[in-house]
Amino acid sequence: MIQSKKLLTDLKKQVTLLENDLRQRCKDLPEIDAPLRAQYDAAKAGKRTAMTYGAWLDEQLTQVAVAWVLACVFVRFLEDNSLVEVPKLAGPGALGQRARDEHELFFQKHPTLTEREYLEGVFTETGTLPAMREFFDRRHNPLWQCGPSGDAAAALLDFWRKTDPDSGLLVHDFTDPEWNTRFLGDLYQDLSEAARKKYALLQTPEFIEEFILDRTLGPAIDTFGYQVVRMIDPTCGSGHFLLGGFSRMFRLWQGENPGENPRVLAQNALNAIHGVDLNPYAVAIARFRLLLAALQVCGITKLKTPRTSPSTSPPGIRCSTVPASTMRGIRMWRLVRNSSAAIPKSLRTN
Repeated sequence: MIQSKKLLTDLKKQVTLLENDLRQRCKDLPEIDAPLRAQYDAAKAGKRTAMTYGAWLDEQLTQVAVAWVLACVFVRFLEDNSLVEVPKLAGPGALGQRARDEHELFFQKHPTLTEREYLEGVFTETGTLPAMREFFDRRHNPLWQCGPSGDAAAALLDFWRKTDPDSGLLVHDFTDPEWNTRFLGDLYQDLSEAARKKYALLQTPEFIEEFILDRTLGPAIDTFGYQVVRMIDPTCGSGHFLLGGFSRMFRLWQGENPGENPRVLAQNALNAIHGVDLNPYAVAIARFRLLLAALQVCGITKLKTPRTSPSTSPPGIRCSTVPASTMRGIRMWRLVRNSSAAIPKSLRTN
């Protein structure tokens, strides 16, 4: 069970530890500092920052540290809920032992590498799964800018495997039969002050979300019918309104078509839900959350499913990021999972 408050408190400590480690690596290793300094020089020349290098670097390293922590959270959520076949970080019961076995097997094959490379391999592999490619995208996810030391990565891995001395259970267990992902958007906002300021992140309380949908989507459905209504959130963030809209649309499609395949109904509901945001990281979270919501109503229990079995493959997700220069007079463009054909080149980000 996810204990959101304790999780946030503990993760803030992990972010601080990683920040300190990353800062020291930048001081000690020119090959780590040089790319970051070049990035700063380009931002300074382009008048995208007025900070000193030290202040700018601190902000960047915070984003990197947050990205490493959040990447682990996403992987743990998938592992603990058996959405992936093989756990690599941790997990309750037998899942935890399997993760430790995978860890040991990795170092039997690669004895000269460190836990940093192990975690990077886990993130790369997870990025091949549906809706995870965008989250682990090397152009948008700050974790790929630089990595912690092997010792810091080992400490981070140990953190996820920490157990309560009295019960013997994991301190942080992400098992949730409901697959409630709202906490993911909240964590991103609460852990990354830089992202919160830059993108004006503010998670909408659930009762306000319901209130607004009752007075917007609800009347639209009453007027035009659920079959033709399309919902657009031009500042979707991590997708709270999109999830609420999808839930309502699916219930309507299911109520009116009780004998239809749930996957068809889920796709119909997803076709009505559109989101855009300037922050590609937040959009990746929204896409992931929508996919899990669709999988759940379809009865699909694994994130990776055989491509040769259309009846069990994940529904398509529509969501997009848009450059700031195109925001004036913007039209809503849809990004179908694994395809950018529907988006003009001027609006594509991947």
